[in-house]
Amino acid sequence: MAGMATVAQWIEGARIRTFPNAIAPVLAGTGAAAGLDGFDLPIAVLALAVSMFLIIGVNFANDYSDGIRGTDDDRVGPFRLVGSGSARPAAVRTAAWICFGLAAIAGLGVVFLSGQWWLLAIGALCIAGAWFYTGGKRPYGYAGFGELAVFVFFGLIAVLGTMYVQAGKISGFGIGAAVGVGALSSAVLVANNLRDIPSDRVTGKRTLAVMLGDRDTRTLYVTLALVPFLITVLIGLRNSWVLLGFAALLPLVVPLRAVITGAQGRALIPALRDTGLAMLIWAIITGGALAFG
Repeated sequence: MAGMATVAQWIEGARIRTFPNAIAPVLAGTGAAAGLDGFDLPIAVLALAVSMFLIIGVNFANDYSDGIRGTDDDRVGPFRLVGSGSARPAAVRTAAWICFGLAAIAGLGVVFLSGQWWLLAIGALCIAGAWFYTGGKRPYGYAGFGELAVFVFFGLIAVLGTMYVQAGKISGFGIGAAVGVGALSSAVLVANNLRDIPSDRVTGKRTLAVMLGDRDTRTLYVTLALVPFLITVLIGLRNSWVLLGFAALLPLVVPLRAVITGAQGRALIPALRDTGLAMLIWAIITGGALAFG
């Protein structure tokens, strides 16, 4: 019987370790916009609010949807509100939609200040993508499309959208930053789903990791984790300050070793945190280099 979750449990359920996935694209996009003399602080702050509320909302939505399906009943990963019985499913679902609503309000502010009203459709698409990842009768996260969605929503759309609403245009550097952030953001999910392959197979959750199998999922993680550094080299041919982004390799050493050497279960949990940290460092350095370099 579900009880009344504590404040600490609600905070844990929001999954703070995923916040770099929301912060990094806004930093990278804002840096790219500043490089075109398009920096706009109020819009940047509102874009960050949109991204933050969306990721908290999607975390609660996943908690709710996975919880009611029973896929979190024997979970190795982080604490879940519904799966643990700490909170009523309806309360977690409500929390998710409150966050989506706050993201929509912040998004309206971005649209109003930028004058780009067509972006309302993109905002609606983002909220739908957040809910139907594990929600609805046919969640696309259960059909192997989770990593692609993360790449699109928290990579391409988040970075280039942040850039566009400030600068009014996008650049090749911005596209490179979007691909780099999207690749690392997807790598976080790959690490998560690699850890959960055994339990997901039992519950019928067909993630991309379940479809690929253990070995190929590990190869995918390594590939995605290294993509941003190829981007660093390419952008570095025009802006040498971007090469400082190789510092983001440092927090990737441990998770890359864990994935390559076959770590499983709880041993993979730190990989999510460290990959997110690498993404944040890469976005800060790359965004700063694009802004001032």
